[in-house]
Amino acid sequence: MSVPADASSGPAPGLRVSVDLNLCQAYAQCCYAAPRSFRIEGHEALIYDPAPAAEDRADIERARVACPVQAIRVEDPGRGA
Repeated sequence: MSVPADASSGPAPGLRVSVDLNLCQAYAQCCYAAPRSFRIEGHEALIYDPAPAAEDRADIERARVACPVQAIRVEDPGRGA
């Protein structure tokens, strides 16, 4: 299913998380701060939810701040952030 180019008629997009996997060193601090949204699989494979629920925002922000290499980016278009 494709997304229309003009998404202004639908609901505002929710929280978006991205991780620069070139920066990530698998310290796993994000996993401790937001275990519902981040996890390490295998030796160093970070798995994360790119569109977590709004109620997880506080944990996601804690994970962003806790990242020693600042690899986590959080955007919330609905809040203008």
